Amino acid sequence: MPEPRSGRRRLPGRRAVLAAAAVGLSTALSASLSACSAASDTASGGITLTFSWWGNDDRAERTNEAVRLFEKEHPGVTVLTSNADFGSYMQKLATQAAGGGIPDVAQLDYRQISQYAGGGVLLPLGDAVEDRTIRTSEMGKEFLRTGTYEGEQYAVPMGRGITGYAYDAAVHKKAGIRTPGPDWTWQDWADANRKIAALGLKSPDGRTVAGANDGGPNEDVFEDWLRSRGGQLYASRTELGFTEDDLTEFWTFCDRLRVAGAVAQAKDTSQANTTETSPIGRGLAAADFTWDAPFPGYTALLGDDIHFAPVPTTDGRQGAYFKPSMLLGVGANSEHPEEATALVDFLLNDPRAGDVLGFTRSTPSNRKIAARVAKTLEGPEREIYEYAQKMEKYGLDAPPTAPPRGDVAIQTAFKRVYQRVMYDLTSPRQAARELIDEASRELRS
Repeated sequence: MPEPRSGRRRLPGRRAVLAAAAVGLSTALSASLSACSAASDTASGGITLTFSWWGNDDRAERTNEAVRLFEKEHPGVTVLTSNADFGSYMQKLATQAAGGGIPDVAQLDYRQISQYAGGGVLLPLGDAVEDRTIRTSEMGKEFLRTGTYEGEQYAVPMGRGITGYAYDAAVHKKAGIRTPGPDWTWQDWADANRKIAALGLKSPDGRTVAGANDGGPNEDVFEDWLRSRGGQLYASRTELGFTEDDLTEFWTFCDRLRVAGAVAQAKDTSQANTTETSPIGRGLAAADFTWDAPFPGYTALLGDDIHFAPVPTTDGRQGAYFKPSMLLGVGANSEHPEEATALVDFLLNDPRAGDVLGFTRSTPSNRKIAARVAKTLEGPEREIYEYAQKMEKYGLDAPPTAPPRGDVAIQTAFKRVYQRVMYDLTSPRQAARELIDEASRELRS
């Protein structure tokens, strides 16, 4: 799902951040810190750690400030930092993993845990968690479980995110649509989209404004829909948790709304790589499924009428769940595992680090730090914090463990296959059969 550029205290936008700027910042930081490290190592024989992450300039500045606090607490330890945009970071980390090792501490996506843990790239952290070298008591056992692979802890959540629905409240009011609550349904959502399209509002290019972006190519939307019906994406590490009929029903539902003009047209959906280029960002739609972390960028781009609502339900059952926005892992080949785990613990649990990092990685996974930082929040950041509190009180199912190793390829296939439906090149049933076959092969390989 496209993420936006952000405003003051903006949250990260994976694809909206310009790669050249991010890589340039990474190079400058690495060069500067390398010089400091060389001097330190020569003079005192100190320890040098490497730490990398993806994110925008605001996240980089805050993270480096937190790292400097850690260095003051650990004389003789120098941390070399580097960061890049999401796509570049993932490619570089994969190259490092294939070459024999990742940085001492690395920021990880939920979808990477099984791949890297199963490939022997990550250091098991069970002992560090057990002896409280990495403190996890303020995270909750179910949420902590998202960093496990085959029952062993390999990564620890750094932020807690949840899906939602960014919508134009002014347009919804004009269409007579009630404010979406935690119990609104997929049928309510479909009806809302039809009502908005029926208004005949005109986009900047003169076309009729649709109710929302098309959720069909988005695996996250499908997962919310599936979980709201009691299903799941994966039954095991080698088996899908949904059927051809499940996926056919979902894609038929989305496709009919597209044909009716209730959601965005195919050409507009396929162009959506950032919030700016998505239908809502271009004024072609009035809403978009997204995650909580990038939501403040929507208001920065589109104004204060944009608010954050729950994803729809099936008869009141929510499919959304609290997912790690990102996790921290330690490289299996780290020469300084004790210091690396100490850095992980500091970034997760030190109140001073929490104050500096704020909500740059969504809601901090440490609940006490999240509540502490929340007191300073305002505007859209405050809205997403209160949204998470509301959803927790409403009741959500426990998050699944990290997805299997083939999930990254399956997510890519999900988008590619549905695009053929959008362009009327195949039917939802045929597309679902194709996706099931491809995903099953991926999981068995």
